[in-house]
Amino acid sequence: MRHPRQHNRLLIAADCAADTRPFPPVGVASFVFQASFVCRISRMTQRRWLEARSPRGMVASPHALASASGVAALRAGGNALDAAVAAAATIAVVYPHMNGVGGDNFWLIYDATSSRLTALCGAGRSARAASIEWYAARGIREAIPARGGPAALTVPGVVDGWWQAHQYSSSSMGSVLTWKALLADAIAYARGGFSASDGQRVLPPREPDLFGPTAIAEIKRDLWPLYHPDALHRGPLIQRDLALTLEAVRDGGPDAFYGGDVATRIVAAATAAGSPLALEDFAEHKSDWTEPLRVAYRKGEAASFPPPAQGMSALMILGLTDGFDVSAQSEADYVHLLVEATKLAFEDRDRYLTDPASMEKNPKDLLAPDRIRRLRARIDMKRARPAAPARAAGGDTIAIVAADAQGNAVSLIQSLYFTWGSGLVAGDTGVVLQNRGSFFSLDPTHANTLAPGKRTMHTLIPSMYLKDGRPRFAYGTMGGDGQPQTQAALLTRRLDRGLGPQECVEAPRWLYGRTWGAPSRFLNLEGRYGADLARDLAARGHDIKVGGDWDDLFGHAQCIWLEPDGGLVGGSDPRADGAALGF
Repeated sequence: MRHPRQHNRLLIAADCAADTRPFPPVGVASFVFQASFVCRISRMTQRRWLEARSPRGMVASPHALASASGVAALRAGGNALDAAVAAAATIAVVYPHMNGVGGDNFWLIYDATSSRLTALCGAGRSARAASIEWYAARGIREAIPARGGPAALTVPGVVDGWWQAHQYSSSSMGSVLTWKALLADAIAYARGGFSASDGQRVLPPREPDLFGPTAIAEIKRDLWPLYHPDALHRGPLIQRDLALTLEAVRDGGPDAFYGGDVATRIVAAATAAGSPLALEDFAEHKSDWTEPLRVAYRKGEAASFPPPAQGMSALMILGLTDGFDVSAQSEADYVHLLVEATKLAFEDRDRYLTDPASMEKNPKDLLAPDRIRRLRARIDMKRARPAAPARAAGGDTIAIVAADAQGNAVSLIQSLYFTWGSGLVAGDTGVVLQNRGSFFSLDPTHANTLAPGKRTMHTLIPSMYLKDGRPRFAYGTMGGDGQPQTQAALLTRRLDRGLGPQECVEAPRWLYGRTWGAPSRFLNLEGRYGADLARDLAARGHDIKVGGDWDDLFGHAQCIWLEPDGGLVGGSDPRADGAALGF
């Protein structure tokens, strides 16, 4: 039986309203040690985490050091967006198997000054050379490999995502924090080292191509010496090459990453490993600001990310669920309903979702109330719809949420796609390149078919729930196909079933869909669910698999509830290594 991790996680139940000490500067020294004399600190019990509460600001992430960097930004006078940038930079260093500067990020940002919710797409496009013909000429015709150079075909979007978020915070939200200050913790941890978390010290159980005999030569040569779990037991993880890259970004902004010496060295290493990426692909990269998608749910509005992300799937599940009294359902009916809603949502996703410039359907039309009502009629509460075949996929990612007393809120997802992405370390830059582009199809008739300069369909979906136009719940999770399902569980458990934020995160979960190495879409149940529930769902026609009691397969969820009269309540997933921290 697997238990929640207990190594060093701190949850701050903040009694800090009367504290008048000046905010410390952003940096490693501002870690939560200072909170020990201004707040009550509670450690995890064997049964559950205590709920994190705070009046002034909060950050929740799957790594405690990242949450602490976010809180340090808040204490230094920053806002929730500053906190999210600082946390995102730190977690790219201290949780490198899940995300990094070689990946992508997606941001949902509520600016209380302008009462505006906006979305920032920090996702890279495929290389100019990346085409079905390019792969066919190299003997790759069925599917893009998940590892190595051919898997690294999209430009990393993370750094420009950080920069654009920082620029927005400075210009539109009045932040006084500097770019250099927000990167200070990340650089210090890369250069000075840190103790690897529990989650990094074990072999990935579902991805033997990383550290097993099937790993390609580049992974064995470059990834293993620094990041193999055996190496992480020998002392602090120091990433000097990555520190130098981050210092260049600190001093030169995104231009230092997407041009000049850093880009030249990344592209040279990628090319040598068989990637189609070129310098012009890096030079042309830019993040895009866009409008979130929304659907009505209960007495408010759920918002998520538009294409190329699968936010429309998360919202479709909620729209379909809105026609049922979830609060009165048995657990079996509740799980069955959300799984059946997921199947309908995934039918749309798999048929239409890709780069918005290439979509044949407007996602707003797919989410139209009349259409949702028609689809809802197809849900049979007694019988499961057949599961569709699916390509196996991974989904390792991080979610960060942040909020402050002024009403600003951020939900952020950052990812390399699979654990360690492509597995390719780009020379002496310390940058591990993502394999997000391996999700493209080589079938020219598929909606998400590969083309040059295209953004692939993404599983990443930051989300919020708003009431009267203001955020009430900011939430997100890792987990590929599990992301929209876990998000639906978080929101329905909070609004309909009366669970607190931490209880929403801790409650047993399910996953219908793609998992590591699985050829079809099973319904996976977390082990803490009882045998009676599994039998009930199997009798309705679900193909059941049972996972561990506290299993990474079911995601690392993070959430913050913004009380209508002030105050913040956080939840952070004990399946990860993180914390909900506030002050």
